[in-house]
Amino acid sequence: MDIRWEENNLLSIREHAYKYLKSMILEGELKAGDRLIERELAGKLGISRTPIREALFRLESQGFVKTVPRKGVVVSNISENEVIEVFTILSSLEVLAVKLAARRMDRETQVELDQKIEELIELKEQAEENFNLEHIQMNRLINKASKSPKLFEILSGLIDYIHMSANMGYETPGRRIESLKEHIDIMTALRDKEAEMAEYLMRIHIENSKKAYITYINSLKEKLNKKEKLLST
Repeated sequence: MDIRWEENNLLSIREHAYKYLKSMILEGELKAGDRLIERELAGKLGISRTPIREALFRLESQGFVKTVPRKGVVVSNISENEVIEVFTILSSLEVLAVKLAARRMDRETQVELDQKIEELIELKEQAEENFNLEHIQMNRLINKASKSPKLFEILSGLIDYIHMSANMGYETPGRRIESLKEHIDIMTALRDKEAEMAEYLMRIHIENSKKAYITYINSLKEKLNKKEKLLST
């Protein structure tokens, strides 16, 4: 049965469309490789294509979907095991990035870090949904500070995994603000050229991110199991 929403509040409709599509992906109703066609989704939800387009753009920025040439927008193929493996890889690569960044710190990079730290401190007082896009920007700034083009390229290739897992982890209450504080501490250590502290803080950040992701996945599995039990009774 088609879903109908009153389109008298565009902001609300955008948020509904986003949460609906995200839920469909996370609960497995939309599977990896499934096409997401704006026209069909708009018709099903009884809304215009604009909020659907914006919802898909937001989901793509978070790694849940991707745009494939000649095919359009499809659900990303990122499994739980792949994400756990990426966390293992990141525990080495991102720690190496901050180690190099602290050693190669220059005045120009320090100014960039100071500016970003100020922005993040201000962001702490704002709505948590504003944190999502900042996560990628923070990672890129830290990785760029390593001044290792090849390492930056490798980490950039993992960006979909990083962003998707981070956003899933953000569903754990309090994780967004906790992650923000961790990034501020990491960048402060980098700015001050405290290599060992930056490495330690990055390891803690990655481990906390992994735990938050696993917590969310387990809670999702519990919900699905309860749903299956209810359907079988």
